Amino acid sequence: MPSFTQRIPNLQQIGPVIEVVITPSVPFLQANNISAAIANSVRVLAMIDTGATGTVISQGLAKQLNINPVGTMLMHTPSSNNVLCYQFDVQLVFPNNVNVPSIIVSEAALQGQHIQCLIGRDLLQHAVLIYTGYDNSFTLSF
Repeated sequence: MPSFTQRIPNLQQIGPVIEVVITPSVPFLQANNISAAIANSVRVLAMIDTGATGTVISQGLAKQLNINPVGTMLMHTPSSNNVLCYQFDVQLVFPNNVNVPSIIVSEAALQGQHIQCLIGRDLLQHAVLIYTGYDNSFTLSF
């Protein structure tokens, strides 16, 4: 089972934050005959968020990846209801080369945050998350 462990200086204050690489999904790359080596990619900070139903990327990342929406959805946030968001098919590469080749993510405003991505329960349902508060560490296994 591929996994990684991260230690954060103050896990309670900062949260379970990791660096991930976002690229167009493997099916998108294959369908368009694009080599993974030349595909656009973006390195971002992501927070594992058990309170988020779905995985979210910040506005503008999809444009940097040069990908088009695959759908839309209405999102509820702590401050708003029924926010129309575009959805995109992307690949997420976690530390230790833990790879999710295709996942539909929503694009939403994450301004004022120190992150550009939320890892939601749509992805976590396939994982084991161990949050070890006293050690300021967490492990994610797929």
